[in-house]
This record gives sequence, C-alpha cells and structure tokens, in this order.
Amino acid sequence: MTTTPVLTERDGAIGRITLNRPESMNAITVEMGSHLEQAIRALGNDPAIHVVLIRGAGGNFCVGGDFREVERLRGEGRHSLQALFDNFSHACAAISEVEAPVVVAVEGNAMAGGFELMLAADIALVHEAARLADNHANFGQIPGGGSSQRLPRLVGRQRALGLILSGERLTGAQAAQWGLAYRSLPADSFDEAVESFVAALAAKSRAAAVTTKRVVYAGLEEPLKRGLQIESDAVVEFIAGDAGAAGIAQFKDRGA
Repeated sequence: MTTTPVLTERDGAIGRITLNRPESMNAITVEMGSHLEQAIRALGNDPAIHVVLIRGAGGNFCVGGDFREVERLRGEGRHSLQALFDNFSHACAAISEVEAPVVVAVEGNAMAGGFELMLAADIALVHEAARLADNHANFGQIPGGGSSQRLPRLVGRQRALGLILSGERLTGAQAAQWGLAYRSLPADSFDEAVESFVAALAAKSRAAAVTTKRVVYAGLEEPLKRGLQIESDAVVEFIAGDAGAAGIAQFKDRGA
C-alpha cells in the first residue's frame, strides 16, 4: 500500500503538515524531503495562512534518515545519495524563507534529522518527555541536516560539540532550558497546549507576523547596528501602511 509521506491541511488560518510514515517513526526519505519542502512553501506563502504547524504521525516526530533508503542510495552512487540530503536541507531552509511562522510540535523521538528539523523551526514546542538527540555519532556518522551549523548558533560551540560528539539525549524540558525550544509542555495537556498556542498565533495580524519574522532573520545575518536599522526602516514602513493603520485604530479603540 502506497501512502503519502507528508499530509497537508488548511484549517482556517492554520496550515497543518503531518510527517506520515508512522511505521518507520517518520524516517526521512528522498520523497518525504521533497514533499515536505513543497508543503512548507505552499502553506507558508498562502495569504490565508497565518501559522504553519508541523507534527509527526503515530506519536513520534521524526527519527532522521531512513537507513534502508540510505543503504539503497549508497549502492546507486553519490548523485542518488546527494538527493536525500539536498531535499531535506531544502525543506529545512524553506522554513525561514516562507512568510508565515512555522511551529513544530515535537513528541516521542526526534533524532538526527528529526532533531535538525526542530532546530530549523521558527518556534518549537516540545513534549516534556520527548527524546531528542543528534545521535549521528552513535552510528559512526556525522550530521547532514544542519546540526553542525544551526546548533552552535543556538547554544554555543561547547554545548553543540558536546551534544553532537556524545550523541547524548535531551528531554523536552532540557531542550527548553537550553533554548532549543520555546516551551516544554506537560504530558497531560500537550495536544491542548499546542492547539491553544497556534490558535493564538493564527488570530493575530498576519502582516505583522510576516514582517517581524522577515526582520528577525535579516538581522541575524548582520551586525547589531545594521540590524537595528533594518528594524527601524521596517517599522516606519509598516506603520505608514494599511496594516499598521489598522493596528493603531484597534489599539485606540481598546484604550477608549
């Protein structure tokens, strides 16, 4: 039976993406990487979508590359193997490139590529008992989905190298303490808390969220002085436009 490796749904202002290979704990294939990028770009740039939520089917987020597929691709040669990493890398990169904020809800296992997908997210919400690791070292491998670059930028060189080289696991609670996730959520209310959070984002101004996300990512590539100028230019342009005017009117009405 053939199943679609990535499911998408438009639910009002929320775009939903589900990694859909539960029988393999949502392990990444060439096809999944390609479908994931397409889904992120389609929903994230849809003017009707205010926030995109990515989850895994079957109680796990993603355990990384499908080793059976990796072995098959190795036999076909470097060109075939490159497609696996290119497709997944493009999917991760799409998160910062689309307009709408992309939230991942992580439960169960998020290993190797699954961990790297979490690192790429705009916002990560993690189950307090989730099992998280860049565990490439445990199999004599090296990261290929962004850990060597994103992780040091998020937690610093010491913690990044320690985590990558040891292959040690983190819980969801530890990930939040390290700054790898926005919030660790309790087991007994995980689903409800995720839905409440994305619903709150979806109810806010899309224009404001899109501009804020763009400014944050642009500033990360620049020295602080230039980043502050990017913000200043953006806020003046925003307030001078229709979206900014609507927000000011709303604020005035609330204060009246």
